[in-house]
Amino acid sequence: MKKIEAIVKPFKLDDIKDRLDEIGVQGMTVSEVKGFGRGGGKAPIYPGAEYIIDFVPHIKIELVIEDSQLQNVLDAIMESAYTGHVGDGKIFVIPVEDAIRIRTGERGPDALS
Repeated sequence: MKKIEAIVKPFKLDDIKDRLDEIGVQGMTVSEVKGFGRGGGKAPIYPGAEYIIDFVPHIKIELVIEDSQLQNVLDAIMESAYTGHVGDGKIFVIPVEDAIRIRTGERGPDALS
C-alpha cells in the first residue's frame, strides 16, 4: 500500500476529486494548508504599498491506495492539477505498512475499500 500526499492549488480540488472518482478511488482526506516552495512566497503590490506573503494557501490531499493503483492515481493527479504555472504543487509517495478499519478490524487492502 502507498500513501499519496498531494499539495495543490485550491481551485484544482474539484477537478482532482472528479478525476480520482473516475478511476475508482473511493476516499481521501483534504486539508487547507499554507506553505511556500522555491518561489519563497509572493510579493503582491497594493495601492501605495508592497508587502510579502510568506505562506501561500494550498490544499493537501491524502489517500492510501493499493500498489497496483499507484501510477493511475499519480497520472490522474498530475493531469488534473496541472496549470503550467509556478506553484502547481508536489506529490509525495510514502510506503504504508498497514491499514486498519476501526469499525470492523479489517486490515491491509481490505481496510481501504
